[in-house]
Amino acid sequence: MADFPENSPAGRQLQVETHGLDVIRDAERKGTPRTLFWPWFGANVSILGLSYGSFALGFGISFWQALVAGVIGIVFSFLLCGCVAVSGKRGSAPTMVLSRAAYGVRGTRLPAVVSWILTVGWETVLCALATMATATVFGRIGVGGGTETKAVALVLVGALVVVVGVMGFDPIMRLQTVITVVTGVLTVVYIALVADHIHWAAVSAVPSGSVQEFIGTLVFMMTGFGLGWVNAAADYSRYLPRASSGRQVIGWTAFGASAAPLLLLVFGLLLAGSSSELSAAIAADPIGALTTILPTWFLVPFAAVAVLGLVGGAVLDIYSSGLALLAAGLRVPRHLAALADGVLMIAGSIYIVFVADDFLGQFMGFLTTLGVPIAAWCGVMLADLVLRRRDYDEADLFRTDGRYGDVPAQPLLLTLAATALGWGLVTNSAANWLDWQGYLLGPLGLGGTSGAWAYANLGVLAALAAGFLGTLLLGRGRVRTQEGRGATAGEGAVRA
Repeated sequence: MADFPENSPAGRQLQVETHGLDVIRDAERKGTPRTLFWPWFGANVSILGLSYGSFALGFGISFWQALVAGVIGIVFSFLLCGCVAVSGKRGSAPTMVLSRAAYGVRGTRLPAVVSWILTVGWETVLCALATMATATVFGRIGVGGGTETKAVALVLVGALVVVVGVMGFDPIMRLQTVITVVTGVLTVVYIALVADHIHWAAVSAVPSGSVQEFIGTLVFMMTGFGLGWVNAAADYSRYLPRASSGRQVIGWTAFGASAAPLLLLVFGLLLAGSSSELSAAIAADPIGALTTILPTWFLVPFAAVAVLGLVGGAVLDIYSSGLALLAAGLRVPRHLAALADGVLMIAGSIYIVFVADDFLGQFMGFLTTLGVPIAAWCGVMLADLVLRRRDYDEADLFRTDGRYGDVPAQPLLLTLAATALGWGLVTNSAANWLDWQGYLLGPLGLGGTSGAWAYANLGVLAALAAGFLGTLLLGRGRVRTQEGRGATAGEGAVRA
């Protein structure tokens, strides 16, 4: 808590945040880049990180291959988040508002809609997992665990996520600090309690996989971690003073977000590699399966750490999904947008908890499919940020006749082309409604949808590269024209 100054979230009375898409005034900008550690660590310290060990080995690779793929995928994807977060301290506005510099004031509605779908999807998944974990724990204790327990847990978890998300930035920062401390301590205790279930002989005996399976694992880690957050990365750095160091913004964002997943992934790989039964159970119930190796007395603390960790991620998602919905064109106050997303989250959670019977297949299909357009947007956004030499013109971010334009064709067509390229290079056979993807694998000589490259998910990397390189090549003149219109009162030299 020492990182928060007197005028920070930790030192003020809680109230509903009134800011929506507007630019944060100088008087309200506060803190240092180091304060970004709290929301990002709290959102990613979830026990779900252990389950990614099973997900990774499910690609058919060895422990060491999964470890390398996981480290690269997690760190690189959260570095992307850190780079996008720099735009927040430069422009002091939500991510999708700052995206208008690249896509135009109304042109950014397309990526905003995709961002909204992704964040609502993630908050729904996290809420459902928290509900199922609670029911599993109570079932093992012998107190409920059935439909009634799930219903009560869903109401309580959903209410907590919605209330904090509706309240806004300050309550989120406080909650994430608490979650960081509580879940951090309890996670260490969990690891100590189940360490004797690790059998290195079994782990080291897991056979190695192919290059294609290694790449598929790496991309899955990227989409499951940083690429799931990159579209919201500036929503929390926008409150920082503009004089803040850009390098520190990148560093503290990436460090805060990566620290817990890296530790959890290593331990998750060791657990999943030690028991094929546990690994299979995780696919059906990613959190609840982890309780089967716990002593009974730690089940309630485990429920606390599991639920709090998942809630931490869901709260950030519902806050950013509300902002994305506003950027997509909905004209309501921010708290009402967050409330509407909360209703959708609860409805989706009901489906996952009480209807769906294949969590992992649908989950992987969801991540990969939406990971492609988000990767394309990220590439465009990062290249646009690299090309700029001045801070954003605050007023023109809200004017269709300003320097950023209304609906410029080039960035939108580039994003659509990158997305089409990406979807042609990924497959999602576990989700039948996505079996149309992978249409370029055959024509490009990659073996078609049943070949060796079918599950490498090259499309995410291709979309990211196409968006980035395409904008560097085609967008330079547009950015120079924008910045050549002269500095305004709110604009100054970019600070790295």
